[in-house]
Amino acid sequence: MSIDKDTVKRVARLARVAVTDDEAESLKGELNSILDWVELLNEVDVEGVTPMTAVVSQEMRKRSDVISDGGYADIVTSNAPASEDNYFMVPKVIE
Repeated sequence: MSIDKDTVKRVARLARVAVTDDEAESLKGELNSILDWVELLNEVDVEGVTPMTAVVSQEMRKRSDVISDGGYADIVTSNAPASEDNYFMVPKVIE
């Protein structure tokens, strides 16, 4: 795939980057070399290679999924500056 000067200017406009005609000419060569390199990646044989999300294989740490009895609202609200009937009380912000 080859990029011409008009395509470079269109991409620059979409990226909200001001590009002069001289800069577009030099960017055309750079973008073409980048696309040539990306085309080389199509030649790599990836058959049988599993996709990976990280370089180091790790197991995600998870907490155990257990049912607890809860019912500790009085302990939870005991450190609150103001509470009533096991609910947090906050000052009115909007009048």
